[in-house]
Amino acid sequence: MSDTELDRIADACLTWLAGDVAELERFMTLAGYTPQSLRGAVGTAGLAHGLIDYFGRNEPLLLAMCANTGLDVGHVMRLWNRLNAHA
Repeated sequence: MSDTELDRIADACLTWLAGDVAELERFMTLAGYTPQSLRGAVGTAGLAHGLIDYFGRNEPLLLAMCANTGLDVGHVMRLWNRLNAHA
């Protein structure tokens, strides 16, 4: 997995959440982010992993995001599996 691949998918996840305030608030609450700390975390590996994990654990959200961004669901789930291989 390349950093570029991780960043590209995480950016798609964050962009999707930015369009749904309620879902963004839910992610922030579950991940422990405030608006300020989320802004500070943009571009970090920790946020990228958290975003991909959030979508990987929520199939309806994952399917909607992939359908609207053109990402392949299987590709996102393979990345999610690699990120969680040692969990």
